[in-house]
Amino acid sequence: MRIPALALLLLCATAQAAPVAIRGYDPVAYFTLQRATPGDAKLSWEWDEHVWQFSSAHHRDLFKADPVKYAPQFNNFCAVALAHGEVKEANPEYWLISDGRLYLFGKPFGPDLFREHLRENIGRANENRALLRTTQPRE
Repeated sequence: MRIPALALLLLCATAQAAPVAIRGYDPVAYFTLQRATPGDAKLSWEWDEHVWQFSSAHHRDLFKADPVKYAPQFNNFCAVALAHGEVKEANPEYWLISDGRLYLFGKPFGPDLFREHLRENIGRANENRALLRTTQPRE
């Protein structure tokens, strides 16, 4: 059976679609609006093997200009869990900005817990960053 070229291209494109980052929330909104804000799939941009969604074209443009500034420090993962050597998916509703960096957490008490020993937690989470490449996240 012969597969038409267009069908083959669509199949390949679908198979390689990048995952949506931070459950579709707008990473720039944490900085500009100081709140977790769902993005719009129509206002998206692919960076770092993820599709990032934004609540406005202006936010998308800010992100394009400096994605490292706006992207969460540990991608879609909980900073507290990573500081304790675990990989757990973050909930974008629970967040903290410290020294111009965005951190996401899995539970509502995550930001306060992380802030208690901020420097130590950031250091441990950074030391455990390699786990993000080797471990499947837990809920």
